[in-house]
Amino acid sequence: MDYQKALKGLAPHHEYFIGVDSDGCVFDTMEVKQKEFFIPAALRYFGLYGISKQLRETWEFVNLYSINRGGNRFISIIKVFELLRERKEVIDAGIDIPDLEPLKKWVKNESKLSNANLRKYFETNYDPVLEKVVTWTEAVNSEITVWLRNVPPFPHALKSLEAIASKADMVIVSQTPLEALEREWEEHGIRKLATAVAGQEHGTKTEHIALSATGKYRPGHILMIGDARGDLDAARNNGVLFFPVMPGKEDESWRRFYEEGFARFLNGTYTGEYEDGLVSKFLDLLPENPPWA
Repeated sequence: MDYQKALKGLAPHHEYFIGVDSDGCVFDTMEVKQKEFFIPAALRYFGLYGISKQLRETWEFVNLYSINRGGNRFISIIKVFELLRERKEVIDAGIDIPDLEPLKKWVKNESKLSNANLRKYFETNYDPVLEKVVTWTEAVNSEITVWLRNVPPFPHALKSLEAIASKADMVIVSQTPLEALEREWEEHGIRKLATAVAGQEHGTKTEHIALSATGKYRPGHILMIGDARGDLDAARNNGVLFFPVMPGKEDESWRRFYEEGFARFLNGTYTGEYEDGLVSKFLDLLPENPPWA
């Protein structure tokens, strides 16, 4: 299936467009997915129980508490392993951190970093390291599908999505697999609010916005809502507006959007001092260097 063709074919039904991230933004699922699924699977499939504490700390920093928060899982695991290899405790423990060079090669040459594309590449480019990565990522998806339920949207996110749907075209812009996005939004009865869903199969978040919105709406009529630096970058790369959902203050952020941000977006007073102030506070919450460095 040509996933990107579907985004290109989207036609405006409103004067405004809003892209919305999902994990950690609409749903409070980012921490539970990383801590209860991604990390335990990495410990198992890469045999890293000897540095469990350091792996957990490093993984949480990269995926939850740093400028890399919310990134594609394959780029993130490369970053985690690079940081682990530099940590004194890991070096002293003599634990061998897998060299993910084969994964780096695939990431460098593949624009759509999805499980399916990695599986397809692996089947014609066998490598024992890639085998571990494929096993890990497919196990994570399988376990999330089986076990993760009953995590509703942030209360003011739900109110905001309902308001957005009445005034703007809304596309889910995420690096989560498409199947998981569809299932999670359907579970809580909000899939109908979105015009379309763009997941890791559709390419990068920058591509999601470019394909579904750029050139289809007037300047100042496109907004991206997200909780990670990658969401901000996707907005900036396309020259569109950005509303940050502050990590740790998610529902408070959505309340602000619902009570004032959305109205400013619609009446043309969002850009400038208002947006700049929000983005500045957002970036202060996302450090680049780990606390142990």
